[in-house]
Amino acid sequence: MNPTTLSFVCVQNAGRSQMATAFAERERGKRGLEDHVCISTGGTDPADSVHDVVVTVMDEVGIDISDRQPREIPPEEITTSDIVITMGCSADGICPATWRGDARDWDLADPHGRSIAEVREIREEVRTRVEALFDDLEAQ
Repeated sequence: MNPTTLSFVCVQNAGRSQMATAFAERERGKRGLEDHVCISTGGTDPADSVHDVVVTVMDEVGIDISDRQPREIPPEEITTSDIVITMGCSADGICPATWRGDARDWDLADPHGRSIAEVREIREEVRTRVEALFDDLEAQ
């Protein structure tokens, strides 16, 4: 059986998609799915760095993403993904018709420029959605 490939995509790849990727990596490890789930992330117009407030709120839950760098996601990476999840940003230049599999938009608020309390709420929404996604993956 081929592994399921997840891609978390945003415009800047500096906030929501970085949180989702980090939570997905943690869930994959917790559930022993390293051989069954591949995870990628990227943006259509990546920022220079992950937002500081995002690094801070992830550190609060024991996940260090301070060394992560936003990256551009190549079209071939998206077209070969089983599940492409956008974060609620219009990921310009990404056409859902090119996706092989399941395209989902989580419609999350952008943490950029928000208070730490607001970013904590976004983090918890991301965590809940990632856990539910992995519940679905395990059920399959």
